[in-house]
Amino acid sequence: MGPMVKRQLSADQILATGLRNQWYAICPSDMVPQGGVHRVRRLGIDWVLFRESDGTLRMLEDRCPHRGAPLSQGQHLGSKIACAYHGVQVDGTGKVVSVPGLPGCNLEGKTLVPSPPLQELGGAILAYIGDEQHPDPAPVALPDPLVDEEISSFLCYAEWDTPWRYAMENLLDPMHGAFLHRESHSMFGGDTEARFRIRETDRGFFFEKTDQRGVNFDWVEFCRTGIDWVDLSIPYPPTAGPGGSFGIVGMGTPIDEHTTAVFFWRYRKVSGWERDVWRFLYRTKLEARHWHVLEQDRVMLEAMAEDADQAENLYQHDLGVVRLRRLYKKLAEEQAAGLAPSPSPESVPAGRA
Repeated sequence: MGPMVKRQLSADQILATGLRNQWYAICPSDMVPQGGVHRVRRLGIDWVLFRESDGTLRMLEDRCPHRGAPLSQGQHLGSKIACAYHGVQVDGTGKVVSVPGLPGCNLEGKTLVPSPPLQELGGAILAYIGDEQHPDPAPVALPDPLVDEEISSFLCYAEWDTPWRYAMENLLDPMHGAFLHRESHSMFGGDTEARFRIRETDRGFFFEKTDQRGVNFDWVEFCRTGIDWVDLSIPYPPTAGPGGSFGIVGMGTPIDEHTTAVFFWRYRKVSGWERDVWRFLYRTKLEARHWHVLEQDRVMLEAMAEDADQAENLYQHDLGVVRLRRLYKKLAEEQAAGLAPSPSPESVPAGRA
């Protein structure tokens, strides 16, 4: 990848805008058209994405190395972008390939623009965002449900006007399903009282009810495998077609300290005609219901004050939230001190890289 722009961030700034030295979901793949460019803001940084003539996907910091003008306003030239301000051409690796105003100047041939490693998964673009000490991509184990060929999924993408920490903590709070989503088609059942426990895994931890399973939003697994994601399962009524319960892989990516890009893959393990039925039902009936549930989360989180977590009174149901906060605070402090390495290969579960 290209050089990282020097940014000395405090632990609080890292917590607000996102941990570095790991992979993130950036945007749906179809947002980057062939022959065009797409501008996004992620982790408090502006980026431009484009596809080269052969379809190769590229992502550059949206900053011309000459005067800092946005490359996203420039011209797509197949394998490079020409800045609209002075015509400086930058290729997909971040290298300056031409300075039309002064051919042969010392900018040419230098790699001056950060260009993160990318891959596409489940209809989304993933990028590794490192810091100066850790520019090379960390080992990554992609979510199992998104690489299993027997599993069919749909990506739901949205941008919420809420801090990243609230979006992630919402996923580690299964009990809200029995209250906020109690009138939904999939979370109407079960008791409104529960006890929870944390159960360690080789890639993170489960936060789960000890006295109920397969009735409501009864468990969630937080996975840290070079990319942070959660896996959970919610029961489906028979009217939802074949396949049993449906699963969700969820990710949250900070846009800045105030807003978050959320990614939810709804999935079921189905094949043959059952797969066709499930996909048909999803598009014609279930998708609207799922968006209704997501809207309930969005409205609640966007209505919360940004300092709401400074005056809380937590109880046993919040153990998953507390665990996540402690983990992220520790990592942010290490990264602010320049101590946090990229995940080692040993930290990625075997067989999933």
